[in-house]
Amino acid sequence: MNYRHAFHAGNFADVVKHLALCDVLLHLRKKETPFFVLDTHAGAGLYDLQAEQSARTGEAARGIERLRPLFERTGLPETMKTYFDCVQAAADAHYPGSPMIAARLLRAGDRLVAIEKQEMEFANLKRILAPYKNAKAIAADGYGRMAALLPPPERRGLVLIDPPYEAPDEFERVAEAFAAAWRRFATGIYMLWFPVKSPAAADAFCGEVLASGAKKVLRIDVSIPPELGDKERLSAAGLLVVNPPFEMDARLSTCAGIAMPPMGAALATVWLAGP
Repeated sequence: MNYRHAFHAGNFADVVKHLALCDVLLHLRKKETPFFVLDTHAGAGLYDLQAEQSARTGEAARGIERLRPLFERTGLPETMKTYFDCVQAAADAHYPGSPMIAARLLRAGDRLVAIEKQEMEFANLKRILAPYKNAKAIAADGYGRMAALLPPPERRGLVLIDPPYEAPDEFERVAEAFAAAWRRFATGIYMLWFPVKSPAAADAFCGEVLASGAKKVLRIDVSIPPELGDKERLSAAGLLVVNPPFEMDARLSTCAGIAMPPMGAALATVWLAGP
């Protein structure tokens, strides 16, 4: 399966990933000192849900589209309200990727570096981020460029590692890239997204991340019942958050109580290390 962002934009896994992203960014905004965001596999930044790639999978219909009736609901948790605001700010029938969400939540002194190596996706990413003066798009391999950007001068921030998992050794590459980054920037917050096609492979990946020496690791799993006879469509995914904000698991559980039922999804959080 190809996990390139355009095929799965706005699906149930994107909803959870971007709720988590908003929660981390809101946490970083609480201090006046600037922060840095690094998105190593940024994608195009904004996705047309009616375009061929999104329409082919139709995954947004079981994801963000089922949550639109909640957009104007009052009393939503701040994390969810912020996420919905980011989605609504996108053009009609479009869905924002992680770099666009991050760019919207930057303050004057904060920075975003979004890396993408696919030529067409980079062109779109550069265009999408052009209005945000503190956001920069770089055409490069995220794994190769990451080390040179860490630690950031700000000494605090977020690193999002979310590759398309096209290569058979992608789990190993992500774990190795995280370990190298963590050695350089151990105080940073990290978000590592991964598909779950094989629970054993996903567990092994989590074990490799723990072996790096990270002391606080929160695992977030989300799943939907698989379509009958459809073995190609994504039905489960996970997110590792290293050095997560205080009580992030509780906030996401509150959001899940609102967002998961309409999508027919289930969310579980477990501490692999810490808190």
